[in-house]
Amino acid sequence: MRLEAITWERLAGELARHSDGLTAADGAPWLTLGIDGAPAARTADLAERLADELRLRGRSVLVVSTEGFLRPASLRFEYGKEDPDSYVDSWFDTGALWREVFGPLEAGGSGRVLPDLWDPVTDRATRTPYHPLPEGGVVIVHGPLLLGHWFPFALSVHVRLSEGALRRRTPEGERWTLPAFARYEEETAPAGQADVVVRADDPLHPAWSGLGGSWGRASRGRRQLDDRP
Repeated sequence: MRLEAITWERLAGELARHSDGLTAADGAPWLTLGIDGAPAARTADLAERLADELRLRGRSVLVVSTEGFLRPASLRFEYGKEDPDSYVDSWFDTGALWREVFGPLEAGGSGRVLPDLWDPVTDRATRTPYHPLPEGGVVIVHGPLLLGHWFPFALSVHVRLSEGALRRRTPEGERWTLPAFARYEEETAPAGQADVVVRADDPLHPAWSGLGGSWGRASRGRRQLDDRP
């Protein structure tokens, strides 16, 4: 894959320009965008930059972090607090993301999105109110392990770190997750699934693949309708 140098500011502008011209595969009046990457890749930073650029274009934008859709501790820690396979399989409530984020944005949906569901600190429901998204609105979902679930992203971005960079930038207390990301690379191959790949080994000098995804959006949309829970 050929990558070219870019600044974060220009990257956000290019993604916003491209996203502003997209339509949902099912004809819904809303868009969902995905930014995938390990916590060390700081997907929140790119999500917020992209949201700001889209707002400058007159779009209503809601940023949703998968950290707000963790499962209760009793499920996450069933096999211990540092089990890499549990991190992949049990930590994130993908069913709730379908129900509370993606489902309401389907054609004929309500447009009412729940920004978060579970507080991992208190291990309780957040009780955050629903956010009504007007027609033309955009939801940007960001976080780890997003690809491979057939989420109906109009545009997906994978922020990639090499194995060495991921290890260096992951705090010591979180390095038990590294085998989980190795498994994700092996089983899901996120760089091959994303529409855009961003290499962020040097956080000050990213590089990107440009806007040429490996999957057609219509094909991905058909598959997710068959495979969703």
